[in-house]
Amino acid sequence: MLRSLGIALLRWFDTGPLTSEVDGPVAHSGPDRIEWARIVPFILMHATCLCVLWVGWSPVAVLVAVLAYVVRMFAITGFYHRYFSHRTFKTSRVGQFVFGVIGATAVQRGPLWWAAHHRHHHAHSDKPEDVHSPAQHGFLKSHMGWFLTTNGFRPDWRRVRDLMQFPELQWLDRFDILVPVAFAVGMFALGAALESSAPELGTTGWQMLIWGFFISTVLCYHGTYTINSLSHVFGRQRYRTGDTSRNNWLLAIITLGEGWHNNHHHYPSATRQGFYWWEVDITFYVLKVLSWLGIIWDLKPIPVSVRDHSPRRIEPIR
Repeated sequence: MLRSLGIALLRWFDTGPLTSEVDGPVAHSGPDRIEWARIVPFILMHATCLCVLWVGWSPVAVLVAVLAYVVRMFAITGFYHRYFSHRTFKTSRVGQFVFGVIGATAVQRGPLWWAAHHRHHHAHSDKPEDVHSPAQHGFLKSHMGWFLTTNGFRPDWRRVRDLMQFPELQWLDRFDILVPVAFAVGMFALGAALESSAPELGTTGWQMLIWGFFISTVLCYHGTYTINSLSHVFGRQRYRTGDTSRNNWLLAIITLGEGWHNNHHHYPSATRQGFYWWEVDITFYVLKVLSWLGIIWDLKPIPVSVRDHSPRRIEPIR
């Protein structure tokens, strides 16, 4: 009992080497229970948001929280999802690592862990093996319960063999707490600096930490999770994809373009998920700018024949 607790606490700081697990069993053989000792930091992330009652708010702190949400949501959608999970464009090895670091500030673990789970989702979308599926497992598990369990902490690493060849990405996954801690310290330092140099702004180090890190992170969490839980329930189906994926314009706004989920399941290889001009896809627009700057290249388009000439089935929003 104590040994198991000690290992769980150690995993807060060091999730362990990944290379030894690539050819091991793909899932825990016992019951897939919630790992309560390991998810304490996740619970505390939410509970700490209540500290806003003590630190208050300021326009600057709220603005920074919004900016932190947008930047990190883009990092999840553009980098963790469209690059690491689907390789819909190319970049340099240095760019790849920088993308991984920026994505890690969102506190959704490392890029390998994220990509492995997402590739599994596409391989088994809305089947019993798909732990993301609200049709199979209900809202709560599809929204966030799936990654709080024993198997949630240990994905099928074989799905990311292409990414496992990079030691720096393995390092990001193994010590996935380091980047978020550095980001939190940076937020506190920013608030403290503003308190000292511009007290008229009414912000402090603690206030900036709560708004810029904790509140914006939790909002980014649940914005991301809606694509698993809500984009398979509410919205319209344009394409017959063999699952319940749906397009939802509101979720597309919240997630900077991920809400065009039925489009994405129809053709996951495309960089752009809003297939038509009226389907707002902010992540794609930013990626396009990065391509003009030469930071990324070879963005994969959606073939017109695939977009326009596939059998369709229109279902109304529930």
